[in-house]
Amino acid sequence: LSVVLTTDAVYAAFYDDEVARGFLHSHSYTGNPLACRAALATLDLFEQTDALRQNVGTSQRLAAQFAPLTAHPRVRHARQRGMVFAWDVLSSLPDFGRRFARHALAQGLLLRPIGHTLYAMPPYVIDEAEGELLARGALAALDATLAEETSPAPVSGVPDGV
Repeated sequence: LSVVLTTDAVYAAFYDDEVARGFLHSHSYTGNPLACRAALATLDLFEQTDALRQNVGTSQRLAAQFAPLTAHPRVRHARQRGMVFAWDVLSSLPDFGRRFARHALAQGLLLRPIGHTLYAMPPYVIDEAEGELLARGALAALDATLAEETSPAPVSGVPDGV
């Protein structure tokens, strides 16, 4: 569920085909009545099962499972907020995201990077084996993507647009 309200001037400032300028407002499933009902049921489950407390342990486990990806020599600015993970990748590939998504799919994962930034937002019910599959598959997809480079990655910093 989401809504974005702004003035025409602010909208115009972010309107661009370049991801770096875009205002990425996560509009998927906006206002969908079925999603609204599912959200209400989820809030009931949160109250009944103390899911948020349990998620602290799950997010710590996932952070440990993602440690090899976080430590990858081409990863910069690894970050986590609860069950949301992100990693910026140094790569000379202008279509890095498309290539990574293809390699992730070959690993059985639906992952959609934005530019040179990888994201993982696993479901709260992810178990240990599924977390390991996600972590191993994301790392394998990253290595496969970087193997397609024909020129070296930038020496320092993060590529433009990340």
